[in-house]
Amino acid sequence: QVQLAESGGGLVQAGGSLRLSCVASGRTFNRDAMAWFREAPGKERAFVAGIWGGGVNRDYAVGLRDRFTISRDIAKDTLYLQMNNLKPEDTAVYYCAARDNMYVARTRASYDYWGQGTQVTVSS
Repeated sequence: QVQLAESGGGLVQAGGSLRLSCVASGRTFNRDAMAWFREAPGKERAFVAGIWGGGVNRDYAVGLRDRFTISRDIAKDTLYLQMNNLKPEDTAVYYCAARDNMYVARTRASYDYWGQGTQVTVSS
């Protein structure tokens, strides 16, 4: 059974940092695209960042590239999201996603596998 398990969320003050992790089990996604999405209260789930199969090319939502960094450890089948200078508007549930394709997509429907999400709360 394929599973994606996120961790690393929590409560942090504005300006702080968090690193989210997502461990894949049941199969490897090293040659497939993976991504982070987030869902804030009352809003639709939105693309945050994605990384191509092989881990070289990356894509970010507008305005996040200077604060967030997506990376992956192929040996550990783990995806990361380093978030710096966090703001209250970053408060959301963050989801890890994977798809059976090496290219990153920005739409929710493009992804075949999802984690359960991890809560990130940024206080002002």
